[in-house]
Amino acid sequence: MTLNPRIWHPIAVGLSAINLAGAGFAIAQNEAMHASIHAVLALACGWWAYRLRQGPARVSQPDRLEALEGDLTRLRQELVETQERLDFAERMLAQGKGQGRVGPER
Repeated sequence: MTLNPRIWHPIAVGLSAINLAGAGFAIAQNEAMHASIHAVLALACGWWAYRLRQGPARVSQPDRLEALEGDLTRLRQELVETQERLDFAERMLAQGKGQGRVGPER
């Protein structure tokens, strides 16, 4: 299941803003450790929002081309196997037609 950026981007931005405000309040209270935790959380949520805005990672052209070539090779092999099976079935039907064992009665 993937995250929907339309929903999660505003949430990440909001969390970043809340933590930034929390860091400001902690600084006003002279709580350095508390302020630093909020600052780190604000940066982490900001980075998350940035990543959500970029969208999914893009596949490079050479990698995509190699994947397509692999798929094409696999499809060719499947086509060859299917043609061999069809030829075999046709031979079996041709042999059975003369003996009257294969196929519907007429």
